[in-house]
Amino acid sequence: MTRKTPPGIVLIRRIRGKDWSLKTYRYVILLVTFIAYACYHASRKPNSIVKSVLAPDHKKIHGLNPWPMGEFFVNEELEGKRDQGWEPFNGKDGTYKLGEIDVAFLACYSMGMFVAGHLGDSLDLRLFLTTGMIGSGIFVGLFGMGYIWNIHEFWFYLVMQMFAGLFQATGWPSVVAVIGNWFGKRKRGLIMGIWNAHTSVGNITGSLLAASVLEYGWGWSFILPGALIVVGGILVYLLLAAYPEDVGFPSPHGFPSTASAETFPIDEEARPGKQNTSTHDGEPTGLGSGNKKSIGLVEACLIPGVIPFALCLFFSKLVAYTFLYWLPFYLSQTDIGGEYISVKSAGNLSTLFDVGGIVGGILAGYISDKLKARATTAASFMYAAIPAMLLYRTFGSVSKTVNIILMMVSGLFVNGPYALITTAVSADLGTHSSIKGNTRALATVTAIIDGTGSVGAALGPLLTGYLSTKGWDTVFVMLMLCALVAGLLLSRLVIVELSEKFREASSCNGHHVLGDSTTTDPLLSGGR
Repeated sequence: MTRKTPPGIVLIRRIRGKDWSLKTYRYVILLVTFIAYACYHASRKPNSIVKSVLAPDHKKIHGLNPWPMGEFFVNEELEGKRDQGWEPFNGKDGTYKLGEIDVAFLACYSMGMFVAGHLGDSLDLRLFLTTGMIGSGIFVGLFGMGYIWNIHEFWFYLVMQMFAGLFQATGWPSVVAVIGNWFGKRKRGLIMGIWNAHTSVGNITGSLLAASVLEYGWGWSFILPGALIVVGGILVYLLLAAYPEDVGFPSPHGFPSTASAETFPIDEEARPGKQNTSTHDGEPTGLGSGNKKSIGLVEACLIPGVIPFALCLFFSKLVAYTFLYWLPFYLSQTDIGGEYISVKSAGNLSTLFDVGGIVGGILAGYISDKLKARATTAASFMYAAIPAMLLYRTFGSVSKTVNIILMMVSGLFVNGPYALITTAVSADLGTHSSIKGNTRALATVTAIIDGTGSVGAALGPLLTGYLSTKGWDTVFVMLMLCALVAGLLLSRLVIVELSEKFREASSCNGHHVLGDSTTTDPLLSGGR
């Protein structure tokens, strides 16, 4: 299909009288997609922040001195509102219903992911992403309007979350596909590791926004992030060029093109990048494809490496999303240094898990680039997450300082492989040599991997809603077992990667040195 140049870019060209360079476009793409997915995650975070308000635990909150940054960790509590809760979540089955709300969102999210991936490869990614963001904002805001309208029917909140989940499914396949369209494989792990910080930045932003307006009523904790993602959707519509050829540049993957894009006088800096046979980052390029057919789900599943990584992400994302949805609630119910903290403090404190996650995503991407071993890196991080979570559960209650340190370490190892698989690995497989460049597979492959992971993401919070009533030790045992299984599922790919490394070392010792141009990534070769 023929796509149009984004209106914001057309306006900027007219004002400047010339076009941006390829390098500038890539920075803009990184920034716009970063903001877009940060908005998605910010709109998911309010659920975890308001859990303790909707379903009060009736624990006595002791007054604490603000720590460590003045009013950031305050201990004022909305005693009346917290004690009363919000029907229908304030009964004995309140945590069960909150778990059901989470699973309704995530089940629709995971089911919608498979459809969204195929649609993303078939439709205009810019318009598809814009529609998803605005739709998400509307339904997240409507959930919060239940407070304004004084609605106490469980079905209302369930339906709002289900529709929000369907619209949220548009996000991840779309943004990964856009990044894959603009960037080649060189340093992809590091670039995407840094870029994937949007997940944690979104979680942090959503937590702080939701906590900041909690005193005005829990509904505003949804309305504000809902408005934020709508604004993000407008930004995407104005500035996101989903494919390089949409603005006259060649694809970094060397695919033939039948696409057309609006033309405009370009400056000298931009001119070399728009030649049909140029190279970028040492990689050959050709005009990108705007009309290639999209790959089918079955074909995508047959790409070597897709199924093992999808199953690994099932368990990895189960662990990550359990922390995403339940960590603030856990913190508000846990004795830390002999005291209980407020809901607002718990929301603010939980953001530090995502700070560790930012470091983990960047570190995993960098290591996997250096080693050229995505599976080995991901499995190693999952195994390391097991002792990290055990230490957090065992010693996190000693003091707030110890809790913060162990929480950030857990976030590093939990979010590292999750970030690596959903970004660099998905993009690697979506441009796999087996599809020979004649189909569009990025969004479809991403949807299969992240959609499978999202089934686990739905299961984790649901199980936590039940298991938490039996004690948090049970929850952490579940999380550690899932991390172990996630690592084991990559065993075959790890063996292939390590074998490849040993063969390379033997070749080097035999004075047969392989340059970068001939080195094979076992992941991309399917273990051949």
